[in-house]
Amino acid sequence: MKEYHQQWDLDAIFPGGSDSVELTTYVANIELRISELHQHVQNFVFPKIPEQTKELREVIDHAQEAAKRLKEFSAFISCLSAQDVKDKQAQMWVSKRTELSAKYNNIQTEFDQKLVQIDSSTWKALMLESELSELAFVLDERREKAKDKLDLEQETLINNLAVDGYHGWGQLYDTLVGRMSLPYKGEKLSVGQAANKLSDSDRTIRKEVFNNWQLAWQEESDVFTETLNHLAGFRLQTYKHRGWDNPLKEPLSYNRMSEKTLKAMWDTITKYKSYYTKFLKEKAEWIGIDKLSIYDVDAPIGNVERKMEYTEGARFIVEQFERFSPLMASFARKAFEKRWIEAEDRPGKRPGGFCTSFPHSKETRIFMTYSGTLSNIATLAHELGHAYHQHVMNDLPIYNQSYAMNVAETASTFAEMIVADAAVKSVADPKEKLLLLEDKIQRSVAFFMNIHSRYLFEIRFYNERKAGKVSTERLNELMVEAQEEAYQDSLSEYDPTFWASKLHFHITGVPFYNFPYTFGYLFSLGIYAKAAKEGHAFEKKYIALLQDTGVMNVEDLAKKHLGVDLEDTEFWEEALKLCTADVEEFIELSSTLKQRSE
Repeated sequence: MKEYHQQWDLDAIFPGGSDSVELTTYVANIELRISELHQHVQNFVFPKIPEQTKELREVIDHAQEAAKRLKEFSAFISCLSAQDVKDKQAQMWVSKRTELSAKYNNIQTEFDQKLVQIDSSTWKALMLESELSELAFVLDERREKAKDKLDLEQETLINNLAVDGYHGWGQLYDTLVGRMSLPYKGEKLSVGQAANKLSDSDRTIRKEVFNNWQLAWQEESDVFTETLNHLAGFRLQTYKHRGWDNPLKEPLSYNRMSEKTLKAMWDTITKYKSYYTKFLKEKAEWIGIDKLSIYDVDAPIGNVERKMEYTEGARFIVEQFERFSPLMASFARKAFEKRWIEAEDRPGKRPGGFCTSFPHSKETRIFMTYSGTLSNIATLAHELGHAYHQHVMNDLPIYNQSYAMNVAETASTFAEMIVADAAVKSVADPKEKLLLLEDKIQRSVAFFMNIHSRYLFEIRFYNERKAGKVSTERLNELMVEAQEEAYQDSLSEYDPTFWASKLHFHITGVPFYNFPYTFGYLFSLGIYAKAAKEGHAFEKKYIALLQDTGVMNVEDLAKKHLGVDLEDTEFWEEALKLCTADVEEFIELSSTLKQRSE
C-alpha cells in the first residue's frame, strides 16, 4: 500500500520557500497591480445611466485580479510561518503582506466610498445589468457597509495605523508563542506538541503537562495582557469613532447573520446543557475520579486509545467521504497524493491547525500536527472539509468566494461528522463503541461548552475594556468565571490562562472568533441529516449550497437550501436533539458495561 507523505509540498506554489526568487517576482507583480488598481479607482467616474457599466466593470476586474494574487501570497506566507516559527525571512514576508493588504484595503475603501455616492435608482439599475448582476450581493453589501463607516480619509488612516499597531500586536503574539517551550521529562516541547499531550490517555502525563502549561503561560502573561488589551483597545476606539456601540456588530456583519439568530442558538444550547453535565459526570467515573479537571475533558476514557497511522487515517477518511460524495472523496484523495497536507509531528511548528487556499493556483494546503489519535483524524477531516468548500468555489468570481467564517465551519464540520459517525458505526465491540461515542461527544462539549466559555469571556472582556485596561489577574478571573458558567460547574479545575494560550483571542482578522464554530456545527447537522436520507443524490444540492455561501446571508441560505428559519429556536432544538441522542446512547451503553463488570 502506497504511503502518504506527512510533509506538504510548497515548492509547487513557489520553489525555494521564503527565499524563493519566484515569490519575490510575484510580490513585485502584486505591487504593480495594486498601483494600477489605485489609478483606475482614482479615475473612476460615477455612472449616470445604467448603460455606463464598462468603467465600473474595469475597476472590479482589476480589483478581483489583485485580490486573487494577494490571497495567493498571503496563503503561502501563512504556510511558511506555520511550518517553521523560527523562519526569520518568513516573518519579514508577514510584514510585507500586512503592508500590501493595507494598501489594497485603502483602495477598496476609496472605491466603496465612490459607490456610496451613486444615487439609489442608478445603483439598482446597474445591479440588474448582466455584467454586474452576478456580483450584486457582494457589491450591495460593500456599499451598505461603506455607508456605516467614517469618511475615506479617516478609514484610510485607520488602515494605515493598523499595520504597525493593530496587526503588529497580533504578529508579536505569534512570535512570542513560537519561541515558547515547555519542559517535559528532560525535553523541551513546543506549544503544539504540549497541546497534543493534554489529550493523552495517561492522567499523570496530562496533569504534569497542564501544570507546566500553566506555569509557562503565567510567566508570559504580562506581555499577553498587553497584546490582548491593545488589540481590543484598537477595535473599540475604531468602533467608537464609527458610532458603533455593540462589540458584536462587526463579527455579526462579517458572519452575515443576525443577533436574533445568535441568541436563539445560545439559548437553545443552554437549555440542553444538562445532557452534557451528565456526560462529564459519567466520564469522570470511567477515569476513576469524582470530578473532571479541564485537562481531562479531551482525554479518552480509560487507558485504551485507538490510533491510526497517517496513511491508514487518510484512507479511512476517503472511504467515508465516498459514502456521501464521490466528488469530495476524489478531492481528498488528490490532496493526499499531491502532498497538500503538513501533518508531521515535529518541533518548531506553530500549534493548531488550519486550511488555506491559493485562488490563483486553485490549490489548498492543510496544516496540523498528526499523532494518530481519533481526534487528529477528525481534525484532518475537518480541514479537508474546508479545502473542499474552496474547491467548489474556485471557478466563481473571487468576490463571490468570500464566504463568512460560520458557513466555512459548516463544510468542515460536515466532513468531520461523516468520519466521526462512521467510526462509531464501524465497530461491534461495546467497549470500543463507547470509546468512539465518547470521542464524538467530546466535539459537542467543545462547541457547546468550551466555545461558549470563549464567547462569554470575550463579551465580558470587551465590556470591561471600554472602561480601560484589564489586568492579568482580572483576565484570569473572567476566564474562570466564563468556564464555570459554560461548563455549569461540572469541572473541579479550570484553565485561568486560556485567554493567553488560545490563538483565536489574538487573531486580527475579526473579533469573536468563536461562535461561528458552534453555528457551523449545528447548521451542518441539518445538512448531514439531509445527506444521510438522500445519499449521493444530495451531492449536487450540497455543492449548490456551498457555492451560495459567498452571496447570501445565513438566514436566507438556510431558508433556500434547508427550508428552516434560523431566528426561531425550532431549528436549533432539532439540531440539539440529534446531538443529545449520542449522549443518551453513551450513558445507556456505559451503564450496561458497568453492570457486566460487577
